[in-house]
Amino acid sequence: MYIWGMIESPTINKPSALSFDNTEIAFSHMSDSELKKAYWLFKVINVNFLVKVGPPLTLFALKLNLPIEGIIRKTIFSHFCGGESIKDCESTINLLAKSKVGTILDYSVEGENNEKAFDETCHEIIATINRATKDHKVPFSVFKVTGLGRLELLEKIQQRASLSARESEEWLRVRSRVDMICHAAFQAGIPVMIDAEETWIQDPIDDVTIEMMQKYNRIDPIVYITYQIYRHDRLALLKKHTQDAESGSYYLGAKLVRGAYMEKERERAAAMGYESPIQPNKEATDRDYDEAVKFCIEHLHRIAFVAGTHNETSCIKLVKLMQEHDIDSHNPKVYFSQLLGMSDNLSFNLAHEKYNVVKYVPYGPVKSVLPYLFRRAQENTAIAGQMGRELGLILKEKKRRGI
Repeated sequence: MYIWGMIESPTINKPSALSFDNTEIAFSHMSDSELKKAYWLFKVINVNFLVKVGPPLTLFALKLNLPIEGIIRKTIFSHFCGGESIKDCESTINLLAKSKVGTILDYSVEGENNEKAFDETCHEIIATINRATKDHKVPFSVFKVTGLGRLELLEKIQQRASLSARESEEWLRVRSRVDMICHAAFQAGIPVMIDAEETWIQDPIDDVTIEMMQKYNRIDPIVYITYQIYRHDRLALLKKHTQDAESGSYYLGAKLVRGAYMEKERERAAAMGYESPIQPNKEATDRDYDEAVKFCIEHLHRIAFVAGTHNETSCIKLVKLMQEHDIDSHNPKVYFSQLLGMSDNLSFNLAHEKYNVVKYVPYGPVKSVLPYLFRRAQENTAIAGQMGRELGLILKEKKRRGI
């Protein structure tokens, strides 16, 4: 159970030798063969051309029933996903737990668009909450509202267009699914994060998330909202939400990320002739991200937060902030988070120094998870130097092991 009243600790665990270049710790969970496989996988991903042409070629091959699913399963899927079911993820959950890294089970099926699928996704998310109650290896759950309702419906609501009677009933079902998940999380004492999505559907997602916080965050921070800081308006919104939580006497759960839809957002804004919601440059994003983290640290009496970042500088700054404010490294109000198969140098070295760390572990049927995997590959190649950094660290560890 997540007990707010038990999260203070007088002992400060300060890192004695925190180094994100320590590849022995970063890759201790990998065998020699797994390390070699990761090296070749990142070599391929590092080629932007292959990342761009790979998704359409793969989907085309699947439509022709060509036997490539097995190749996908053994390569990109096995590296970045835990399996096709919660049961399949158990080995990954246990492997991460050996290094004191927690798991967030992320049901990553995308593109479904019918009521049956939405109900099934709702029940699957609740199943991840039920799994989290078994032990401390799975400290959070997560979901996307578009897994529970149509994107077109959310877009219409954001536009403040009139809904038909049928659409109003449909929206009630979406809200009911969100409430079912949050209620299950509340009863189990397992925090649940509601992911951010595209700007043109984000307002109703934010509204329903705040509604769930007001309902379920009275005692502990159970429901977490996600702020994509590459939006120029999110830092101000974080501060406004904190004021609202103060006046409303509930706790703000916050996940801070830079963002996941930058190229799509800019292209849509240009095509439709409106001002881009995205920051003008990376420096502005980094500035607001650092300020958001600092703001959360300074308001821990009201906020619990997860710093979702693959940025080494951001992690170092957060560690220093925690030291300056005498915040215990294992204080459950503060978590670091990265994706499975990415930035292991951050995750495992932070966990080694007793900081709270969780990995997103995507799972689902191979074909259904492909859109997620393709998007992640494209996002990561868009981050300057990200793939080169991963390759360099793996190569360093290969040399250290002499393989």
